[in-house]
Amino acid sequence: MAVQINIKNMKTYTKSIALASLSLALAGSAWSADTTVAGKWQGEFDSQIGVQKYTFEFKVAGTNLTGRAIGIRDEGTNNVAITEGKIVKDDISFVEPLKFDDNDVRIEYTGKVSGDEIKLHRKVGDFAEEDLVAKRVKEAEPKAEVKPEARAETKPGTNSPPAKP
Repeated sequence: MAVQINIKNMKTYTKSIALASLSLALAGSAWSADTTVAGKWQGEFDSQIGVQKYTFEFKVAGTNLTGRAIGIRDEGTNNVAITEGKIVKDDISFVEPLKFDDNDVRIEYTGKVSGDEIKLHRKVGDFAEEDLVAKRVKEAEPKAEVKPEARAETKPGTNSPPAKP
């Protein structure tokens, strides 16, 4: 028995599969960038001015990266808006504009995202360079409130009331 293939139907089927695959690929890449980087990340590193602890709060819209960089060091805390942020696949870059002793200092970050880690290289103007690893801060899942079951009062030596249908 010979199988007859309808060429018109086959072309339509092939185009539909190709279009669906392309749509899934594009949606998947946008989804993965957003879910990979958006959220809170923490890291720390030793520098010329001592240990610095950082929290990055990232927001993603397409390939644009915004958010805040919060740094804690012996001299104080800085909390600044991230500028010039970009994310393309697993590559990330952004700038932390910092005011240090009445001087504007541009801190440039570049890095790679891998699961729950971002390996960052940090260039502080022409002064210093450091590497750090930021790890995703896992939000604690809210615990379900357990309510005790209502109990029927029974007198000693008596049976419980019958179950209601």
